Amino acid sequence: MKSIVNYSESIKALKSAILSSRYKAAALVNKELLLLYFTVGKFISEKVEKEKWGAKVIDNLSNDLQLELPGLRGFSGTNIKRMRFFFESWEEHVLISPSLTDQLQLIDIEHIEFRPSVTDQLEKTFFNISFTHHIEILQNSQSAEERIYYIRKAAIEFWSVGTLKHQLKNKSFSNSGSLPNNFLKTISNEELRNKALQSFKDEYLLDFINLEEPDEEDERVLESGIVHNIKKFLMSLGTDFAFISNQYRLIVEDEEYFLDLLFFNRRLQCLVAFELKTGKFKPEYLGKMNFYLSALDEYVKQPHEQPSIGIILCKEKKNKIVEFSFRDFNKAMGVSTYTTSKILPKAFKGLIPDAETFKKLMD
Repeated sequence: MKSIVNYSESIKALKSAILSSRYKAAALVNKELLLLYFTVGKFISEKVEKEKWGAKVIDNLSNDLQLELPGLRGFSGTNIKRMRFFFESWEEHVLISPSLTDQLQLIDIEHIEFRPSVTDQLEKTFFNISFTHHIEILQNSQSAEERIYYIRKAAIEFWSVGTLKHQLKNKSFSNSGSLPNNFLKTISNEELRNKALQSFKDEYLLDFINLEEPDEEDERVLESGIVHNIKKFLMSLGTDFAFISNQYRLIVEDEEYFLDLLFFNRRLQCLVAFELKTGKFKPEYLGKMNFYLSALDEYVKQPHEQPSIGIILCKEKKNKIVEFSFRDFNKAMGVSTYTTSKILPKAFKGLIPDAETFKKLMD
């Protein structure tokens, strides 16, 4: 009998919290939604622990809420479980006012304080991304540091959920700031140098490119795949990059030279040249890139812009070889690798139809 009474009170408490949040704004703004979901997650977490609520009880709770509030959205059984996950994932990093009692109520922003270890990093961005963003980050991150990275990037750079998923798949957190480079020697401004380090990754996931022969030394195939999927490649690079051209033409002493890919980075205020290599990194690549950067700075760079940066994007690299190769160059350069998820192992060649054959079979 007691459990039935408690359950009935739980329905009333949840209904009251939902209506209270609705009254605060005609349409639930993002911050109010996150506070509501955090509160519901806290409530469900406590019920699971104290009263041993299971999945069936939560599903029944969802159905009964729908009866109490016809047209209610966002409170499916699955979503309520996500709210619990949301709360429990951040519980150890949040201080909740002791004035809050067991009675369910909305937690106002004044009642939530992040612990000192994350306060400065999160207080301005946590409520600026959607619940869907938060769940994607929590499901695909391994540490608080990684979560904070994606929350801040998603909020500051206005990532859509699709962009966030791509960045998570691309492992932007682990790849960011680890690019082998010579920035310490070539970029004297510390703030600009730190921005440059955060603007490039050690590895890029080019899963939109299908390389028939991974060992084929044909950079044009790679370039064509990037250009035809330039929007996806820009998502890999980040929101500050603007595409200028492929095979960008430079003329030096009446001789023509062509850059594979040329971009402009708004945050760094500089041109960024990419040279594509489908094989291993070779030291001589830097000499060619250094030449291109000198030509860009001499003939293309605007007076108010920073010196150009070059990135060698290759299939493989050995960091010690890259380190030695950098030593005598005065232009800012880095070496990244790429990986694709669509390369079919040679052992399976001929056993599985290619994309075009699949398409014909489906028509």
